[in-house]
Order: sequence, then C-alpha cells, then structure tokens
Amino acid sequence: MKRYLLTLVLFYPLLVLSQSNNAPSSYDIHDIKITGYLQTQFQKTQSPGISSFSGGDFAENSDNRFIIRRGRLKIDRVDKYSSIVFQIDATQNGVQLMDAFIQLHQPDNKRFQLTAGLFNRPFGYSIVYSSGYRDFPERSRVFQTIMPRERDIGAMLSYQPIKELRFLNIDVAVVNGSGLFARDYDSKKDVIGNLSFKFDSLANKKLHIGFGGSIYKGSVRNGTESYYTDNGNGFTKNTDPSYKGANLKRNYYGGNVQIQYDNTFGTTSLKAEYVAGVQPGVAASSSISGALASQSFSTQPATDLYLRNFTGCYIWLTQQILKSKFSALLAYDVYDPNSKMNEDQIGLDNNTTAGDIKFSTLGYGMTYLFSSRLKLTVYNERVINSPTQLTNYNKDIRDDVFTTRLQYRW
Repeated sequence: MKRYLLTLVLFYPLLVLSQSNNAPSSYDIHDIKITGYLQTQFQKTQSPGISSFSGGDFAENSDNRFIIRRGRLKIDRVDKYSSIVFQIDATQNGVQLMDAFIQLHQPDNKRFQLTAGLFNRPFGYSIVYSSGYRDFPERSRVFQTIMPRERDIGAMLSYQPIKELRFLNIDVAVVNGSGLFARDYDSKKDVIGNLSFKFDSLANKKLHIGFGGSIYKGSVRNGTESYYTDNGNGFTKNTDPSYKGANLKRNYYGGNVQIQYDNTFGTTSLKAEYVAGVQPGVAASSSISGALASQSFSTQPATDLYLRNFTGCYIWLTQQILKSKFSALLAYDVYDPNSKMNEDQIGLDNNTTAGDIKFSTLGYGMTYLFSSRLKLTVYNERVINSPTQLTNYNKDIRDDVFTTRLQYRW
C-alpha cells in the first residue's frame, strides 16, 4: 500500500496531464459514480476591500478571510453509447450548477464524441484543465476576465483518433456566449475551435510534450446607439441609430505548450499559454471596477461598449523537490486589456478608464502531498499595475495576496 501511494505521489504531475473537466471520471462502463474535491483556505491581502482574482474580491473592511474556495460534487455514469456528467459547486455563497452534459459516442471507441449541455469552453489548456488537479491556486487573470467561470451552454463535437494519430485532438463547439449563469441575450452564437497534440513517451518515456492552438469567434450585442473604438491614443466615440442592436466582434486566438521531464531531481513541469484578440467591454466607473470593465458579459450591457485589443499570457513552473512530496511553484502572468495604449496615457482626456490598465502577477509557493488525496498549498502573489494618470492608479496599488489552502479529493 505504501509503495502504491508513493507511486501516485511521484507520478502525480504525469497523471494529471489528461484531467479534463469535459469528461466523466472514467470512460470505463459504470453505473453512478460520485467524485469531487473540497478546497478550504485562509487568505491575507495588503489592503482591505481589494478587487482580486484570487478567489474573488475582499469585503470592504476586510484584509483577511477564511473561505471555501471550491466544494465540487460530481456524479457521472457511462454506458455503451453515452455518458452523463452532473457537477455542483457548494461554498459559503450557496450551491451552483457547474456541469450538466450528455456525451454520445461510438460503442467500440471514443473516436467521435458529441457533447451537449453545460460544459467548459474548449479553448486552450487551462480552461478545460480541472482546478482539482492544477498546482496553482487560480487560473490566470486574462482567462478569468474573458471567460469567467469557464463554462457555457451549447454543443461540441470532438475527434480523437485511437491508432496512428492518437496524439491528436480536435474540438469544435457552438455556445450561447453568455456564460455559466445566464440565458442567451441575443440570437447570435459563438464558435470555438481547439486543436491539440500530446506526446507522452519521448526520451525513454521521461519527456512528455503537449501543445495546441485555439480560436474563438463571437460577438456581443450593442444595446445603445454608440460604441467606442481604439484609435491608438484613446477611444473614439461612434454614434448612429443603426448601432443599436449591432453585434460587435468578440474574437480570440491563442496557443499553448506543456512540457514535463522526469529527471533525477524530481519531475519538472513547464506550462505556458498566450491569448490575444478583441474584447468588448465597458468603461470603468464608480459602480464598475476596473477589473470588471473588460469582463465578458452574462447579461445585455446597459451602457456603451468599448472595443479593446487585448493580450495575455501565463507561465507556470512546477519542480518536484528531490522526488519528495514537496514541489516548488513559480508563475508569472500578464494581462493587458488595451494593448494599443501606453499606461502613461491612461487617464488623460481620451475616454480611457481603469478598465484599460495592464496588470502582471508574480506567484511563488510550495505544495505538500500528504497522500494522493490530500494536498497543502502555500502561495503568495505579487500583483503589479503600471502607473497611470488616474487618481487612484498613479502608482502600484497594494493588492498582493497570500493564500494557504488545504484540498481533499475523493
């Protein structure tokens, strides 16, 4: 038994490379199976009431908190022709539906799959990769902004060859575009395409490589007679009665790579992802924080839209320490919601707001695996924003976050 647990610990990073949210716990035929995980954590930040991408904003007068970050309960069943997955998330904020989909597949293999219902958008790597297996506490700022809560409702066709091209995976999805909690507020649908490759047995089975590319083609309905476009030095207001009801572009493209090497010092894992495109947003205001100004909409926007060209990326490095139960974590991510604008121009008389500010985050910490089910994570995030001409953002704000998390899987 001890040898079995040790094997799981040592090869934990390898096992999780294939952990996708858009799948049942196993494709072996089985009746009802229940799995899940619980994440409970304590956090401390530099200032009370900050806006944060590390588990949500802090309360107005609080700079520390205990929270249940995720409490997932997943029920699935697989028979000869189909699979069904139903997952909820129970935290101090209540119970929310996370996944509810049916998959149809061929009886003899899973080469073609049709998924229908509520599922993770098949864009890139980190969106579909389960939070229960991810070494780092949260997804990067850019993905939390453009795809909050990761899910959408629609249908997806997947293709994964089972012989010569088994390293290949293709997903094409059509979704509402309004996300997890909302009804579709227009007649348009968004299309997502994902192409990925994975090679698991290189260099005497010590090297594992994955990479891929994704595209998102969508739109957001404009609810007013005006919208703003980026002119390189700020925003230009465009006004015409015909603009009300127009669908403004929401387009992303991205690439990702994952490299894992099982060396004498312990497993080394490097994961990186880049995404860019056009994101419809709004102006930051007293009621809309800067962080939320570029976030994707779950309801029809009530104010003029801002079309922003954005870029974002992350790099995650995990190093197992001397094949022990300890692993060191190092991460860096950048999100620039307005890549055409220099930070020293934000806040001038050019219609720019806090929604245009670039943020970068340096994260570092450590994990300890008590067993294959129980994990402790200690992690600190140094969050940096470039100085602007805006009153509250003329220097780096104090919004670093320290997290201690305990997770149990079953």
